[in-house]
Amino acid sequence: MTLYSGPLSLFSRKVEIALREKALPFERIMVPFSQTAGYEPRHPEVLALNPKRQVPILNDEGLVVYDSTIILEYLDEAYPQPSLYPKTPAERARCRLDELFADEILFMAVRPLMHRSEPPTADRNKRVAQETDALIAEAELARHYCGLNERLAGRDFLGEALSVADIGLFMTLLWALRLGAPPLADYGELAGWFDRLSGRPAFAVAAEEVAEADRRLSYPVKRR
Repeated sequence: MTLYSGPLSLFSRKVEIALREKALPFERIMVPFSQTAGYEPRHPEVLALNPKRQVPILNDEGLVVYDSTIILEYLDEAYPQPSLYPKTPAERARCRLDELFADEILFMAVRPLMHRSEPPTADRNKRVAQETDALIAEAELARHYCGLNERLAGRDFLGEALSVADIGLFMTLLWALRLGAPPLADYGELAGWFDRLSGRPAFAVAAEEVAEADRRLSYPVKRR
């Protein structure tokens, strides 16, 4: 099993966590990345395997699967133990909605912070506009923190057990925090959930490797 990943690819790290939680051995091909050029020039094997031209891509004995959500669904069907999806259709639907929330709703409030890890632009007006947008996004993140804090009250996970929803939410929050978003300290239930997952080896490896990649590749971000 081969995974094409990126050092600062949130969605690739989701797949890596799932593979490690399932104790599935895999070869990782880390695609070159820089903050100035991104993934250009594109890795030739990525271009050949994925019409979306991006990681993650999983090659399992010749079966090529791309898009993190589809990869996670494939892994759970092909290697069902331990399962990362709930048992009933209703619970699975909620799990998929929670993953979608992390990937497509919460992440929208993270995107305006992403300039912080890039070399600053020489255009002062653009810098001011970027940080203004970032502050608006931080207020939106705080609103989401409140909802998640209520959701996780008295719970170890978003569902009855660890699922892809937890993986997706963890990675999106990790991305927010590495980009200088408001800390979780004022949201006890959410912070406790994040700390518990951070203590799991699969999550810890991902977080440590992202931090190491930031040290090598990213402009230093002021953390709160």
